[in-house]
Amino acid sequence: MKLLLLALQFLTAIPVKINAVKDEDMAKSMAYFPFIGLFLGGILAAADNLLIFLSFNELISSVILVVLLIILTAGLHLDGLADTFDALLSGKPKDEMLRIMRDSRIGVMGVLSLICILLLKISLIYSLSAPLKTAALILMCVVSRWSMVFSTFLFPYARQEGKAKIFTRGMNMKILFLSVISAITFIFAIWGAISLLFFGLAALSAYLIAKSINNKIGGITGDSIGAINELTEIIVLFSICVIEGGGIWII
Repeated sequence: MKLLLLALQFLTAIPVKINAVKDEDMAKSMAYFPFIGLFLGGILAAADNLLIFLSFNELISSVILVVLLIILTAGLHLDGLADTFDALLSGKPKDEMLRIMRDSRIGVMGVLSLICILLLKISLIYSLSAPLKTAALILMCVVSRWSMVFSTFLFPYARQEGKAKIFTRGMNMKILFLSVISAITFIFAIWGAISLLFFGLAALSAYLIAKSINNKIGGITGDSIGAINELTEIIVLFSICVIEGGGIWII
């Protein structure tokens, strides 16, 4: 239970405070990241059904859902996305990129990345039909949170020191395995065997994104892990919209 609460404390704005935390506990808590994704997706799905009951316009509902997710996560991953794009698109050497990521100020590329990701997320959720939306919201949150575990397992930490280093330093095969089992269990229960397609796509996407970042700065950082989460959410939603648009019913 302690590790689950640690994951909840780290990934959400929900007021949970665990004292006397060891570094290895923080790393172990990553095994529970898909559980937090399920929790967040469940809240979004419940909120969506409430908005439908209240006869809200679908576009307004989509905006509310995206804002709700930002509130629930305190914009943690969006902050990482902006910092990552500011750094990677700066055209600077590796050390300068890492410095830019730590800069509290946001640049043009960071602002543009936020605008693009929010517009995409709103429009993709709006494009989903009612029968798919509940499952899609849960799938999006579960798979994207798992992608952070996967990328942390694959690549080293890019800095000598940093807050996220405790995750990469303590990561091991057992943590990855437990996260894979929980993520697959959740998404399989929602959509059956075809959900594995999205899981595989998310794994491939997370690998390619993380490798691209690794090639530029020699590893990953906490900011880039957050960016991977945000980009995976978009990839999952986009894939669902493509499959639905092609007339392939998932549920």
